[in-house]
Parts: sequence; C-alpha cells; structure tokens
Amino acid sequence: MRIGIDLGGTKIEGIALGPGGREMGRKRVPTPKGDYDATVAAVHDLVAALEGEDRASVGVGIPGAISPATGLVKNANSTWLIGRPFDRDLTAALKRPVRVANDANCFALSEASDGAAAGAELVFGVIVGTGVGGGLIFRGRIVAGPNAIGGEWGHNPLPWPDDDERPGPICYCGKPGCIETFLSGPGLVRDYGGARNLGAEDVAARAASGERAAREALARHVERLAKALATVINIVDPNVIVLGGGLSNLEHLYDEVPRRWGKWIFSDAVATRLVPPRHGDSSGVRGAAWLWPESG
Repeated sequence: MRIGIDLGGTKIEGIALGPGGREMGRKRVPTPKGDYDATVAAVHDLVAALEGEDRASVGVGIPGAISPATGLVKNANSTWLIGRPFDRDLTAALKRPVRVANDANCFALSEASDGAAAGAELVFGVIVGTGVGGGLIFRGRIVAGPNAIGGEWGHNPLPWPDDDERPGPICYCGKPGCIETFLSGPGLVRDYGGARNLGAEDVAARAASGERAAREALARHVERLAKALATVINIVDPNVIVLGGGLSNLEHLYDEVPRRWGKWIFSDAVATRLVPPRHGDSSGVRGAAWLWPESG
C-alpha cells in the first residue's frame, strides 16, 4: 500500500492507494498553521490512521521544494516550513524513508500516471488557481531539475505583452509582470476590476450572463494563457498539458486556448493536447502516493 499526503495551508489530506491505484482510504485534518513541530506530528498521525497494520510507503506533496543546495525547504507558501529539514524530520518521525515533492509536481505525476495524460511520454501539469505553478513529467518521472524548480513557469514574465501590460503588477516574489500576476484567480479578478471578495468563478458567471466587462476580462485571460503555454510548448514540446487548480473548471479554456496558441508556437502544426484533470482536486494527494511506483 502507498500513502500520499497533500500538505496544504489550511488542511492536510491523506490517501491510501492499493494495487492499480485503487483508493483504500482517505482522511483530512486541519493544518497546524505556524507550528512546524505540530505539522510533522499531524502528518505522522495521519499516516498512522491510514495504514492500519500494513506498513506503507509515504510520499508528501508540499507547497514548496527541498533545496538541493541546503536540504531545507524553500519557496513555501506555508512559511513555517521554510528553512527546515522537513523530509529528514518526517523520515525520523515515521521511521522509514519518505519522499517529498512540490505539490504541482505531484499533480502532474498523478495525471501522467493514471489520469488524463496516462500513457503520454512528456506531460506538463499546470496549476492555475490562487497561484500559478507547474510540473514536468517525462516517461512517468518528475523532472525537478538541479535547482528543484522544474516547471515553475508562473515566475517567468508574461510573453509578448501588449503595451498596457508593461511592466505588469508586482508579484509576491518581488518582480513585475510574472505570469502568475496575470493568470491566477486573483489576477483575473484584479484585471476585471472587481471587489476583493469576488472569485474567478464569479467573473466567469458574470461573463456567462452577458456582462461585457467580465467577457472582456475572460477574453484577455484566454489570450494570455495561450501566450504563456505557447512558450512552454516552444521549450519542452509536451504531448499533453493538463490544467489543474480552480480555473481548470472554466470549460471554454479547452477550446479557446488551443485555437489561439498556434500563432505563438514555432511550428507549422500543434499536436499538443490541452485537457482537464481526471482526478480533479484529488490529483495532488494521489500524485504524492505515486512518488513511490507500484514496483517499488
């Protein structure tokens, strides 16, 4: 049995997978925000609750990465993990090897393993929600890179910007014009000019009702997503791109984006497919379990 843990900012979700990816159990607990030791303990207890008598392998997806340079967590939205040897502490607590990966990589691995991109050689998994992230999978394995930032397309500048898109909003990373500032849910709402309590789904609903400002904001979002994904295709040329995150529920993206991205892609034809996730919100936690292949 394999256990996957998705360590989020507000909840920690665990899943137990049996042979063939069959779900054997699932459980959620609140994340102990700001308390590192309590977070390690919560993951330990969640694993114990899921595995029963059979000792399981454990994979964990985190909103950050383990730095190859220091062995410590970096780039984590859950800031109390930053600078900590999370994988080593969890290994000690569980008394077994633990594999830890970025949560976007886990999403991509899930969809490449038994999801919407199963069987594809090269898969790019995209997270478009509160933030913008991604993961690259080649022949069933995560391509993290020597800096553990493989797939971090959200912190590149928006390509081919229009004059009124320069220099762009300031990103939380400190740089202006990152893709994340345009394509994330908050970025879409900001572009629409709506109140802070609105979500991307509210903008989509207003567009569906015929509101002009919302329709125009969504049209700009589609064009920007087409440009941004065209750059990904130009660099890594994936067979399949799987959209995840809250904005993956916008059905028009799967027709409109491929219809537009061709003019930005350096090819006479584009065979890359853009698809919705098969496992939806469960993909991240399933991908954490898939960090341990069935054979091992």
